[in-house]
Amino acid sequence: MTQTSGTAVAAAPSARAGRTSRPARRPGGSRAKRLELTLLLSPALILFIGFVLLPIAASVYYSFYKWTGFSPRTWFGFGNYARILDDEVFRQSLWHNIIIAVLSVAIQLPLAIGIALMLNGKIRGRAVLRLIVFAPYVLSEAITAVVWLLMLQPDGLVDQIFKAVGAGGLIQDWLADGDLVLYTLFVVITWKYLGFGIILLLAGLQSIPAELKEAAATDGASSWQTTRSIVLPLLGPTIRIWIFLSVIGSLQLFDLVWIMTLGGPASASSTMATYLLDRGFTRYEFGYGSAVSVVLFIVCFVFALIYQRFALRRDTQGALTRIVE
Repeated sequence: MTQTSGTAVAAAPSARAGRTSRPARRPGGSRAKRLELTLLLSPALILFIGFVLLPIAASVYYSFYKWTGFSPRTWFGFGNYARILDDEVFRQSLWHNIIIAVLSVAIQLPLAIGIALMLNGKIRGRAVLRLIVFAPYVLSEAITAVVWLLMLQPDGLVDQIFKAVGAGGLIQDWLADGDLVLYTLFVVITWKYLGFGIILLLAGLQSIPAELKEAAATDGASSWQTTRSIVLPLLGPTIRIWIFLSVIGSLQLFDLVWIMTLGGPASASSTMATYLLDRGFTRYEFGYGSAVSVVLFIVCFVFALIYQRFALRRDTQGALTRIVE
């Protein structure tokens, strides 16, 4: 009993020494860290507020007015939004955005996956081929639109190519036919943005451990079985991210369409963004154009929330970082 008590007494100072040997937290440490974070985040926060939040708030404010930009503003309430819902051209523009988004997922995605799988293999000139497929994405939308506009003109390069291969009967009014212009624009969009999807998928393919493929091959799995059962499931997060970016880009499509067709002929290729510019700036209906911009923002925002809730939820779980003191 005495020995036990002595051991406890001897251990007590050691325990206290252990507790006191731990470095004390400086009261000003957390304050300095908050100051550091404030200084680092302030420039980005100021830009975000000035170029994102304030324009959104201004658009919402002006959307409740009738305003040409020159005359005094007149309160109009939700009249601009009611007009949007009643406008056949806006509904047609929204439908065009949806068509481009669906075609992007249905056509561009399989093409991007197939080419990425090919470029991920051991083929001669792989680096050059990767450069070639990614080069169109580097070009600005304005340059791409002007080049393709010249190529698609009557008797332009595209028509000359069809004549040279003996397929002159396939020549069409590529940008003047109301039934064809939207799909012509989709070909240009695919040429422009397919390289981005391929590079993104290549990055995802290279993150897949080679040991899994080797194990599947050892078990007798064919190349197609390995791709279907191992590669594509592991590539799922990258594919879902690409679908999100593709659909959001399709909903906000503007540059190529505006430069090549101005949304014509007869609004056959108009999108929500070109409709917004035409009503807001060409016709000086700034109140109505602001309402259209708010509707465009809501459409993109709702899609982003729904997609993140049901498609990206498992990919983003645990991805948020926290500050460790």
